Amino acid sequence: MSIYCYLCPHQCGVDRSKTMGRCRAGAEMKICRIAPHYYEEPEISGTNGSGTVFFSGCNMDCEFCQNYKISKNYVGKTYSPNELAEQIKQLEYKGVHNINFVTPTHFSDKICQTLDIYKPNIPIVYNTSGYERAEIISRMNKYIDIYLTDFKYSNNDIAQRFSGIKNYYDMCLAATEKMIESKPYLQQDGLMKQGVIIRHLILPGHLQNTFDFIDLYKEKFYPRAKLSIMSQFIPCYHSTIKRTLKPLENKMVINYLLKKGIDDCYIQDEQSASEDYVPDFQLD
Repeated sequence: MSIYCYLCPHQCGVDRSKTMGRCRAGAEMKICRIAPHYYEEPEISGTNGSGTVFFSGCNMDCEFCQNYKISKNYVGKTYSPNELAEQIKQLEYKGVHNINFVTPTHFSDKICQTLDIYKPNIPIVYNTSGYERAEIISRMNKYIDIYLTDFKYSNNDIAQRFSGIKNYYDMCLAATEKMIESKPYLQQDGLMKQGVIIRHLILPGHLQNTFDFIDLYKEKFYPRAKLSIMSQFIPCYHSTIKRTLKPLENKMVINYLLKKGIDDCYIQDEQSASEDYVPDFQLD
């Protein structure tokens, strides 16, 4: 069966039953890790972990990708929606707080099919780069409880430079707004049940990108969505940035947040800039 793909903003129209799309993925789901994960935001991981499903491939091309082993290669084990539904049941049985689909964009249709087979009694997390079509987000709202979305760049020029995406800012802005208007924030007993967390990675030497993003967040999204500022940058893959974040840079970002009256967000510890926090992509 032909599968002409228009799931992401690239809308490449490739028949993924015959060749790979811009996302480096074919028609069948390839998954590299299914396991509890304990290093998401506290209200996502809790004490029992988030039940993560890491998909292979990605519709971005970030030069500093920490998950490049799976995002740049279509590796892993092939799963049908029925098989993935069984894996979700097992994760739920282990007591994880949610099911967390990581890099899900190019398999959003398969995720819907999976959840039509089995919808667990715990929240579903859509863990995305933010490069989404608002129309697809509208379609996913039936299935998704929590959007854990990146907002990497404050303009299209820096997005083109580091991720090869000409319209990232525009698409991410529209998709994020759709997420927020669809899923108001709800927490219970310290765990997130519904809502949006917007993640932003500080790029060493490019603090203006972060300052401009914080301005955008305060103007358009605060306090409807939670903010998570990430300090975990490490030089990976083909990164032209060759260092981690300096303590002074991290302090400048924290001061800017306070200046803007944002004191209820997540801020990663500088010690998170370590390969120790990159998942081990082994299916077992």
